[in-house]
Amino acid sequence: MDIRVELIIVSKLIVSFLLGAFIGFDRERHGSAASIRTYAAVCIGSTLFTAIAGHIVGDTGAASRVIANIITGVGFLGAGIIYRNASAGTSHGLTTAATVWCTAAVGVAIGLNMFIIASVGAVALYFLLSLHHQKWYVKWKKKMLDSHHNDSDDGNE
Repeated sequence: MDIRVELIIVSKLIVSFLLGAFIGFDRERHGSAASIRTYAAVCIGSTLFTAIAGHIVGDTGAASRVIANIITGVGFLGAGIIYRNASAGTSHGLTTAATVWCTAAVGVAIGLNMFIIASVGAVALYFLLSLHHQKWYVKWKKKMLDSHHNDSDDGNE
């Protein structure tokens, strides 16, 4: 592989690190276990696998197979993040699993030179992860839950 190609991949890894860290930043600020390191690692790994697969000589389907396996592999990682509390009837980790999976998509987009798509995806993910710290959202969610509870109390469910 030409050194110029390697330097291009290195620049993709830097962008991937920055966007992945950006996505995990709000989680880091609020003490979540999956934060900057997790999101940056998933983004970098997805970028690296995609960029390398794009340079496999003589195998035009390599990139699509690698991307399919990234989707599956990170989905499996996400499944390990989700847990159910049977006694309380609640599930936890759904948002983390979903956003880690989407962060892999950001990494794939970078690996495929789709920098604008990756950047917009990263901003959207950051917004989603920071939403529950926004007063207007918390107020709206409480109103929705109260409305749902009132409906079920009336037997209108």
